Amino acid sequence: MIGRLTGILIEKNPPQILLDVQGVAYELDVPMSTFYNLPVLHEKVVLHTHLIVREDAHLLFGFGSPDERVAFRQLLKISGVGPKLALSVLSGLSLTDLADAVARKEAGRLTKIPGVGKKTAERLLLELQGKFSVTVSGNIRSSAPAQGEDVVNALLALGYSAKEAEWAAKQLPADAGVSDGIRQALKLLSKS
Repeated sequence: MIGRLTGILIEKNPPQILLDVQGVAYELDVPMSTFYNLPVLHEKVVLHTHLIVREDAHLLFGFGSPDERVAFRQLLKISGVGPKLALSVLSGLSLTDLADAVARKEAGRLTKIPGVGKKTAERLLLELQGKFSVTVSGNIRSSAPAQGEDVVNALLALGYSAKEAEWAAKQLPADAGVSDGIRQALKLLSKS
């Protein structure tokens, strides 16, 4: 499998690019988030790739970061989501916006993406729940829900608003356990 390519960018025709890697030109489809960050033609570029092999074609997709590729692969695992729709999702929302929309269960943000209807948006929210979480740097990592997310979810279940719950979770020390974190968050919220 082709995992990464380093070469010279020789063509840009959104969403497709042509990358010359030591005399072999690879045709890749890229999300617009990657496309906008590409250098000018004839410059060196490094792309993380995903190869799909079908009876009638070998399709190569390129991503500016490993996180984008992880998100693309997560999207492909969802029933009814093919590579074109996955690229469309990644072109329509940044990784942090996608993670935020999933965490907040905002189907409306997903339906603004071309090709994503109400049913598809709801399926995406359901299937991606707990698959992405936002790291401090703003990148996405595939993981189980973090302790802070558990605290936020508990506070939401107790009737606090998302804004209050997220504020309280951010005030907690990083090493706080879930049950201790909930107690501390409740104390903070009762004082405010």
